Amino acid sequence: MAIVFREIVIMTRFLMVLVLGMTPLLAICAEQPSGGKEPLLMKGKHELYQRVLAVPGVRIANEAGGQGLDPVVPFTAFYVYTRRTLGDTEWLEVGTDRHGTRAGWLPLSSTLEWNHGLTVAFRDPAGHDRALLFKDQESVRQLASEHDLVAYDRLYQDAVQETLSADSPVIAIQPPGYIDIREDFYLVPIHRYQDIYLGNEKARLLQISSVPLISEQGTADDKPIGSQTYTAGLVFVIDSTLSMDPYIDRTREAVEKIYDTLGSAKLLGNVNFGLVAFRDNLAATPRLDYLARTYVTLEQGRDGAGFLSRVKSLQAASISSRDFKEDAYAGVKRAIESMNWTGRNARYVVLITDAGARDADDPLSSTSLGAASLRQLALDKGVAIFVLHLLTPATMADHARDAEQYRALADFPDIGSLYYGIPTGDINEFGKVLDALAGQITEQVRTAATDEELPMPVPTSDDVQLANLQARVAKLGHALRMRYLQKSEGGQVPSVFNAWMLDRDFRDPERPTMDVRVLLTRDQLSELHDVLTQILDTAEEGLLSPQNFLNELKSLAATASRSPEQLGGTTSITAGKGNSLADMGFMQEYIEDLPYTGEVMELSLSDWQSWSTLRQIAFLNSLEEKVSYYRALHDHTDLWVSLDGGPVSGDSVYPIPLEMLP
Repeated sequence: MAIVFREIVIMTRFLMVLVLGMTPLLAICAEQPSGGKEPLLMKGKHELYQRVLAVPGVRIANEAGGQGLDPVVPFTAFYVYTRRTLGDTEWLEVGTDRHGTRAGWLPLSSTLEWNHGLTVAFRDPAGHDRALLFKDQESVRQLASEHDLVAYDRLYQDAVQETLSADSPVIAIQPPGYIDIREDFYLVPIHRYQDIYLGNEKARLLQISSVPLISEQGTADDKPIGSQTYTAGLVFVIDSTLSMDPYIDRTREAVEKIYDTLGSAKLLGNVNFGLVAFRDNLAATPRLDYLARTYVTLEQGRDGAGFLSRVKSLQAASISSRDFKEDAYAGVKRAIESMNWTGRNARYVVLITDAGARDADDPLSSTSLGAASLRQLALDKGVAIFVLHLLTPATMADHARDAEQYRALADFPDIGSLYYGIPTGDINEFGKVLDALAGQITEQVRTAATDEELPMPVPTSDDVQLANLQARVAKLGHALRMRYLQKSEGGQVPSVFNAWMLDRDFRDPERPTMDVRVLLTRDQLSELHDVLTQILDTAEEGLLSPQNFLNELKSLAATASRSPEQLGGTTSITAGKGNSLADMGFMQEYIEDLPYTGEVMELSLSDWQSWSTLRQIAFLNSLEEKVSYYRALHDHTDLWVSLDGGPVSGDSVYPIPLEMLP
């Protein structure tokens, strides 16, 4: 027995020594090392590294499990170098670049997975259901596959009434009002996705996190939104070329009537008017005097006297322009950019013209913008564009083309096109429509100021086109007022980690519930602009084959979506031959699991070769137009968000719509 016991003791000691000796090894095995200077690779990838974003309020520690010391700028992107579990907490060693520069340690719970730059922005829920966020994938997938409206209604009402039970599959709901990302920045990164069907419509099931950027401290000037008066800004952008005098005079008359109405209701200052006049490129016709000129700013148009005195000198040109096109987009762009829209709850531009606009590919265009990019620039600023198109006999041959152009410019999400074509350019018809439009907007402001219920639209005539426009104006006005009211009541996106949501409206599967965007810094947008310009210039010089041209575009688009800090380093034009994603064989790796991709990523050489020459030229023109959009967006400093609360800089961010990438 003694011998046996002694053997047991010896064996026990041996095992203890073995275990103690292995403890460092076990610790190492529990830690996922990076293997040196490089960050950890994403699972199944050979080139793409793991990245995370720091959530607002986190502090970085010098070691795993240590006390957080230095505050981190919210949503800073880090590379992950090491993962280590201490107790129940997983820690990440993070760095600011992929070249070995370590910054410190963060708990996993204080970060968001950021393996690509795609994020979503909730759409305005006015007139639609708000998006539901689910706790697990299976619950929402089952609900979608059965398209069970009864079960959905029950969950939706519980979420709206804030009576969700502890075992409910729904954990949060989109806020009731529109959240303007420029004023209340939030981030909803997409972690994973699955393609499913919602009824007969294809949809995507997204795993997301929803995190608002919460200001840590207010300012002394802060005051509740509800104490601010509902206001509107309306800027007329009027063609002042030859023969436009009657329309200029009638616009003055319409505005004068509205000022009288506002004065009687003691609402002067609630609706401010501005006016921009435009003609055409002076290089073609120097005697036109100006391309675009601001006659009245919104501040100057606070009252009738200020507006009317400043437009007194506005007259149509005495000579003809070059052809039946004018640079209308120069006038619209000037109105968007030069007016101070701050504090205006409703923002409108009304374009009045009898000519088509010089498009992005027109050599005489001063903006190099087309309808799509100019419309997006207006939406970025929260501006709705109306077009009153004078269908005069002189421009009859171009009516259809011009109308298509202006309908696209005036399209507003979930509302429709705010376009009105005035047959024969009839001055009386023009006056009727202008009075109805301006009067309806003014009435909306009056009802908001007096807290009246917004009335349903009542068409003023049997004119179907006018009735349709008034219905859309009413719908737009209602949506804008709801934004104002719901903002005044407070509310922000819920702070939720790893929830699941559908990208389509459960009741109306054809309608998206969110817009896909790509988060870029101002410097990254500048780099995107420069690289795309170089690609287009090189292609124009005939130095790229069609296949290499497409490879360069795909490399650029994939990098912008996946890893924008590498812009400029993944195309052969900027990084040298052999260094593009296609050359290195990494193109598929960058694209394969992105939940959403732009047009160019799906474009093959056979597709390109099957296109007509006109279609190829149109595609190239659309890329040139995006370059112009990047330049304009970069210069709109009021749109950029500095996450550290400082002035706008190269590190300031803006979520770019995915469709505006190459």
